[in-house]
Amino acid sequence: MPNPNELTPDNSALVLIDEQPGIALLTQSIDKAALINNVAALAKVAHALRVPTVLTTIDAQGALPNPIFPEITEVFTELEPIDRHMTNAWADPEVRAAIDQTGRRKLVMAGIQTEVCLAQTALSALKDGFDVFFVSDCSAGSTPEAHQDAKDRMLKAGGTPINWVAVTAEWAPDHAVSQVDELLEVRSQRAGAGAMWANLNVATARAVAIG
Repeated sequence: MPNPNELTPDNSALVLIDEQPGIALLTQSIDKAALINNVAALAKVAHALRVPTVLTTIDAQGALPNPIFPEITEVFTELEPIDRHMTNAWADPEVRAAIDQTGRRKLVMAGIQTEVCLAQTALSALKDGFDVFFVSDCSAGSTPEAHQDAKDRMLKAGGTPINWVAVTAEWAPDHAVSQVDELLEVRSQRAGAGAMWANLNVATARAVAIG
C-alpha cells in the first residue's frame, strides 16, 4: 500500500545541522543525554529507510576539534559532514548543493542551536519554497525560552514542528515494511516508554517464528 502520509522516504530528506558536543554544551533546553538519544534514533531510522541525508558541522576543525556526534557517524559511515564557518547552513554553497542533489523539496531538519543555526537555515529554506519539518526533540536551544522562541519563529514562517517518533511513523506507517526489524530495534533502544510496545512486538514475532 502506498504511504498516505505527508512525509515519506521517497519525498523527503534529512538535514542534521551542527549536532556537535561543543555546541551541545551551550544548550539548556533539553537534557543532553536525551538529545543524543533522540538524534541517534532519528539517524538510524533515516538510514534504515534510505532517506537521503545531509550532515553539517560548523568550525569542526578549529583550535578545539568539535566533530559531529559519534552516534551519527557510526550510522552514516559513508557520509562526510560538510564543515563551514557561517551560521546559516543554507548560505553555504556545498551544503545547498548537497541538499539540491537529493531532489527532495520536503526537508526534515534538526540542529543546535535551535535559535541560531537551525532557525536561520530553516527560515532560508522556507523562503526558497521548501517544506521544512523541524524536529524539536532532536534540537536544542541555549535556554528553554530561546528554543521555544525559535520554534515559534519557524512555525510562523510556515515550518512544521514534529518529533522523531512522529517522523518515524510518517516515514513507515506500515508495520509490514521490510525494515520493520530495524525500526523496532531503534524503538526498543531509544523510545523510552515506547520501547515497551517495540519489545512486545519483537517478543511476539520471535514467538511466532519459533512456534
